[in-house]
Amino acid sequence: MTGPVAFVLKGYPRLSETFIAQEILGLEQRGLDIRLISLRHPTDSATHPVHAEIRAPVSYLPEYLHSEPLRVLRGWRKARRLPGYRDAWAAWMADFKRDRTRNRLRRFGQACVLAAELPQDVVRLHFHFLHTPASVTRYAAMMRHLPWSGSAHAKDIWTSPDWEIREKLAQCDWLVTCTASGAAHLRKLAPDPKTADQRVALQYHGIDLDRFPLPNPMPDDGAGPITILSVGRAVPKKGFGDLLVALSHLPKELDWRLIHIGGGKLLSSLKQQAVDLNLYDRIEWRGPQPQTTVLEALRQADIFVLASKIAKDGDRDGLPNVLMEAQSQGLAVVATEVSAIPELIQSEKTGLLVPPGDPVALSEALERLIRDGSLRQSLGQAGAERVRNSFNAAHELDVLARRFGLEPEDRSDGP
Repeated sequence: MTGPVAFVLKGYPRLSETFIAQEILGLEQRGLDIRLISLRHPTDSATHPVHAEIRAPVSYLPEYLHSEPLRVLRGWRKARRLPGYRDAWAAWMADFKRDRTRNRLRRFGQACVLAAELPQDVVRLHFHFLHTPASVTRYAAMMRHLPWSGSAHAKDIWTSPDWEIREKLAQCDWLVTCTASGAAHLRKLAPDPKTADQRVALQYHGIDLDRFPLPNPMPDDGAGPITILSVGRAVPKKGFGDLLVALSHLPKELDWRLIHIGGGKLLSSLKQQAVDLNLYDRIEWRGPQPQTTVLEALRQADIFVLASKIAKDGDRDGLPNVLMEAQSQGLAVVATEVSAIPELIQSEKTGLLVPPGDPVALSEALERLIRDGSLRQSLGQAGAERVRNSFNAAHELDVLARRFGLEPEDRSDGP
């Protein structure tokens, strides 16, 4: 048996983090009592169906300390009387000397509130993302003398300083991460190479195949434009600027259109780029959408593309769930050879991969798929089979549940 576990999240709910919501629901269904602690209030106007199914109560810490000064003061006063406060203060001071930022101050203030307000029956803290949520979790766990663990993903692995990752890995019980490339990087920073494999585990998210059943194949009569779909936030690491350049290189006689789903800070500049490249009339910008709408768009598309790359600040994708979602629907996928994407897509077998930041190569891959319906069909079928065989969230959640002390039901007779 295990007691309640508090999950510390950067924000909740978020449209871009369905993999976290999927994990929370799956662990709840396996018997874990979860309390959600969010560092930020939601900014998305919509939610996914999975969010409505999650039963865990949500508490929001002060997003900015000055916005709730009395709550922060009460939290600090109570936290000072906790058994591990001095150790947490010493750890924070050591961190602050190397990172003299307002964010570091906010992390400690939020940790004081968390430690002070956390229900007494909570037996573990668990974070998602190795940067800010892990810091708040670490300080609060030290104050309360609680074990803590976490999940690392993408940006948090590649943009956090090595010294901070080393110290967090030295203190947490265990860490899972969703890509082999991320796991290899983190294991190099683990305090003891002999136990690095146990401390840092590879744990793919996979997808919930019940939410993404394989649709009945649609006949390709060759009529109308080829629909290209891309889903993701308009941020540098998604490479949407490269995608627009690639589309501008396509032969003029090809009949295609692009649908983009997602919000993001670069959306306005991308729309202007599309105008400058004389592509605007071929593109539909749908903005952020819930999962059900994304699924419908996947089923109506002919090609899925994601032009991920490493941003100037080191930010990059891990293994985007949307690629698995696209392949689960039998959709031919073009993506880039960056981060963990080749762990999913086998080029020329289950999709097409091109170098990141190479619009010409991306354009050539798209042209192949636009012209060749049989290639789209064969890659789509192979991709769907791989996702269903190797990236089933149910199996991954069973493994994760055991880390929390749960024993999932035997699924050996299942599909």
